[in-house]
Amino acid sequence: MKHISHESILKAIDLVDNLDDNQFSEQLSIKEENQPILLGYLLSAAEEYENEMLEGLILYYFSLIIEAFKNEGVELSQVTEEQIDAFQEPFHEMLDQYFDTDNEEILEDFCDQPHFTRFMIVEVSEPDVDGTELDDETATQLFIVALAAIVLLTKSIN
Repeated sequence: MKHISHESILKAIDLVDNLDDNQFSEQLSIKEENQPILLGYLLSAAEEYENEMLEGLILYYFSLIIEAFKNEGVELSQVTEEQIDAFQEPFHEMLDQYFDTDNEEILEDFCDQPHFTRFMIVEVSEPDVDGTELDDETATQLFIVALAAIVLLTKSIN
């Protein structure tokens, strides 16, 4: 399996963070065209968790995650509803194990993207450069959603 490098993640951050609102919307629209089912699945979490703040975070990290895969030069097939259905039960079982033990190896084994897993752990647990911190609930929700995106995209590498 192709691992997404730390350099590809940093390059994605640099690109996404330097887009103005119009450029971000254009980039997001292109990514949504390529992964409409995945984005719909991820955004449904904001509704399910009843967390309006989560929606914007999902859009940002979805864009960043897709960009990092692109930077790595991997070709992705479109994530399907069948893949999502097959993924959910093992994913939730893994999350239960992880949250019970805090053993990051569980995440890394399931995700098979060590750099991305580590990146998301840091993203949700440390303040942003401007000092902004997510509340614990939103941080946990974002972590779960971003990890789902990473796993599903990893499974869709051609």
